[in-house]
Amino acid sequence: MLNHRNAYNAAVTLPLLRDFDLLFRELSSASANTRPDMEHTLTPAADILEAEAGITLRIDLPGHDAKAIQVKVENNVLTVRSERKAETVAEGTTLRRQERSTGVYARQFRLPDTVDATRVEARYDNGVLSLTLPRREETRPRVVEVKVQG
Repeated sequence: MLNHRNAYNAAVTLPLLRDFDLLFRELSSASANTRPDMEHTLTPAADILEAEAGITLRIDLPGHDAKAIQVKVENNVLTVRSERKAETVAEGTTLRRQERSTGVYARQFRLPDTVDATRVEARYDNGVLSLTLPRREETRPRVVEVKVQG
């Protein structure tokens, strides 16, 4: 008689999956309870680029009013916050579907000690907020010329 080994052992796998599910539920509920101010906040996508001169953040905020975007640095934490309001629908028009999210968008980044937080620059263009975070002079890499005696 030929026996086939079942690679999917439900007796082992299902309890493990239940444990993972429980862990993720606990983590998500714990984060919601510790950050009530961020509970209904949308998180915009961001790119982080690093160069010798410093760090550049690019954050997607399409449809936001540039004057309503707030950028704050406090205790080496950079906070970007903005709100995209719902557009009014003309009388006699019915909104059949709304896929674009409205509400408060916020994102926080812990800044490294190499960044000069007093010289942050912000630019908003085509729905993208670009933040330039220059490196402190004393932390920039230096090139030292080696002289050869001979």
